[in-house]
Amino acid sequence: MMKPLFFLFVFFSQLTGYHVFQNDVIEGLSAHFKAGNSKEIAANFASSVELIIIDEEDVYSKAQAEQILRNFFTKYPPVKSSVVHLINTNPNFRFGILSLQTKNAKFRVSITMKKSGSAFFITELRVESDK
Repeated sequence: MMKPLFFLFVFFSQLTGYHVFQNDVIEGLSAHFKAGNSKEIAANFASSVELIIIDEEDVYSKAQAEQILRNFFTKYPPVKSSVVHLINTNPNFRFGILSLQTKNAKFRVSITMKKSGSAFFITELRVESDK
């Protein structure tokens, strides 16, 4: 009787831990947005990133995208960030929407991540005015 219960306990605790791990990527990014930490966000960029910030859109290298994001945080210092929506059902894809409150305005941040090797990297980052 104890072996089946132990097996179920181990199974569900691992399943729950796996679910928490999946959320960590977007949750961690939300914390970096709140801190305005462009360097930590850029650490999650793929080698090239489609970056859409307000009305400017282009594909940039990791270093260029970090600089543009740093300029954005200088112009709009963050106050609060929270995860609004999360898609983590595909093992090779993550998508999240953050609500980013800054001193000057409120923004909607969309993050698209794809898995490469054993890690997820941001392939598209969209920052739009939240209406």
